[in-house]
Amino acid sequence: MEKFVSAAGRSTVYGLFHAQVRRKPSAVAVEFKGATTSFADLDIRVRKLANLLIKQDVRRGDRVAILSENRPEYIEAELACAMTGAILACQNWRLTGRELQYCISLVAPKILLVSADKINAIRDLSLPDCRVINFDTDYPSLIGTANPANANPDVDPEDGMLILYTSGTTGLPKGALISQRAQIARMCALRMDVGIRDQDAFIAWAPMFHMASTDQLLGALMSGSPVAVIDGFQPDAIIDAAERHSLGWFVMMPGVIEPFIRRLKERKPRLNRIACVGAMADLVPRQEIVDLTALLNAPYFNSFGSTETGTPPASAALIQPGDTQYSLSKRISSVCEVRLVDDHGAEVPEGAPGELAIRGPTVFSGYWNAPETNAKDFRDGWFHMGDLFRRNPDGTLDFVDRAKYLIKSGGENIYPAEIERVLLADTRIADAAVVRKKDAQWGEVPVAFIARNDADLSVADVNDLCRANLANYKRPKEIHFIPLDDLPRSTTGKIQRHELEARLENTDMRTASAPAKPHSDPNGGND
Repeated sequence: MEKFVSAAGRSTVYGLFHAQVRRKPSAVAVEFKGATTSFADLDIRVRKLANLLIKQDVRRGDRVAILSENRPEYIEAELACAMTGAILACQNWRLTGRELQYCISLVAPKILLVSADKINAIRDLSLPDCRVINFDTDYPSLIGTANPANANPDVDPEDGMLILYTSGTTGLPKGALISQRAQIARMCALRMDVGIRDQDAFIAWAPMFHMASTDQLLGALMSGSPVAVIDGFQPDAIIDAAERHSLGWFVMMPGVIEPFIRRLKERKPRLNRIACVGAMADLVPRQEIVDLTALLNAPYFNSFGSTETGTPPASAALIQPGDTQYSLSKRISSVCEVRLVDDHGAEVPEGAPGELAIRGPTVFSGYWNAPETNAKDFRDGWFHMGDLFRRNPDGTLDFVDRAKYLIKSGGENIYPAEIERVLLADTRIADAAVVRKKDAQWGEVPVAFIARNDADLSVADVNDLCRANLANYKRPKEIHFIPLDDLPRSTTGKIQRHELEARLENTDMRTASAPAKPHSDPNGGND
């Protein structure tokens, strides 16, 4: 009896999607470049891909990697893995070959799904025991001849479904394993907190290897909502989609808001309902929030979440349209518990800074093949995010600082240690420190302070070094050459980063530095 009771309480991602297939088979599920796919037609393609994976000996818990721009086939892969119990490892195509090799090797996939546009990125990689399937050359014929598979009855909501990569404190990416349970809970959380309806569409323009796109497009399909797929930040295409649909969460990241505002003012579109817009209000200039909300007549999403937690823990606050006196205080999400703790795990008093610890159904299942990191971050039944907050008398939370020296730039997480390791590997560099600098467009950008062994080392040389080893968004946007003795240090010899950041805020250092290559579009390539 207990077995059947337990089974009756298990919903899966594919199960909820298929319920919408039965409920509204002819309704539009996906639109892309003027073409639409119904829920029923999408389901057929998903089931055919599932059969293809099964014939390639992909079983429950096995990994399938994907390296592709935004396209409908990406969604098919996500749902097919959910259906079979496989895990889809979503690769960041902005990474260098060295970085990509590490991320793929970490998960040891049986299949790599890749688009023709990204095929060159894997030509020099070592991919033992991994079959490569090209979306544009192999996939159409394989899907065309495949029979639709049936759902795997053994799939459990606690099974891993996705691996999304986050930057590690040592510079090596970490693979965050997200279960089907977490994906379902993330859908429910956002709809509860900001009032998204079944008829509200989602515009998936941010890269699908990001949680912002992946979480929400899956949530839309599980609740019967259409997904408009756009490959990257294309303001006109995004506005066109917003004119066709009412929207739930209208994702906008730091770095793209200002050019999007300019285009809105030029076009003056007639838009439908928007439940909320934006993200990461702490990193967006106040005037941009005021202008964006007024132009869209939509509240700003005053969120604080992560790949590991989804939009919780603090994603229930909205800044109303045109509000110039808004608060950045965060409201705790409906489906999680939050504690603020000190280094010993004891809760801190109201008003004191403490590390945010969270538990709830949206939390991920740990980092792939990283037992030491998991032991450190999961303590006493709570996931410790490493971010500091203060609790206000009304229960809201105020952000204090990011753990370690994390830099958030245009929606990307950057850890200085990774950049510093590349710099210090060059014998021409005696020492280096990378810090964050506030940036009107990107929120924050990395800046490098370098002490030279070789006086002939130039900014161009450093740019070349970084270009060969780091994704574009990770590369320092300014380079400052300073004497070795001028690097501020603690009594233990550690460089005091906060002093360097203070110099950037308080001193005009243009005469002592040179800009690196300008930050490109957040969805641009490595060059």
